[in-house]
Amino acid sequence: QVQLVESGGGLVQPGGSLRLSCAASGSIFSDYDMRWYRQAPGMEREKERDLVAFISSGGGKTMYASSVRGRFTISRDNAKNTVFLQMNSLKPEDTAVYYCSAVGRGRSYWGKGTLVTVSS
Repeated sequence: QVQLVESGGGLVQPGGSLRLSCAASGSIFSDYDMRWYRQAPGMEREKERDLVAFISSGGGKTMYASSVRGRFTISRDNAKNTVFLQMNSLKPEDTAVYYCSAVGRGRSYWGKGTLVTVSS
């Protein structure tokens, strides 16, 4: 079992920055690839979550959705069991609940999400 807790969301103006964190516990963090997803307001089903960024278990490989490439950076600190999402140049269309997910050992786990609102 892996427990995930996201933090760092909030209200930010267009062009601003936020740094999301996802703290993991309950298993060996470095065994899991980590992903950030987001779900726009009004979307209710889990399948309506969009993959934003991915980082491999050792941190050596990252991937980004085209909509955030060049603005968002995913990173992880395996010693602190935490994955981060640095979000710069935020746009109103980035408004969503952001979820982290751990994938490994044939299972996937989700946090409860943190809300990011980009508005003036």
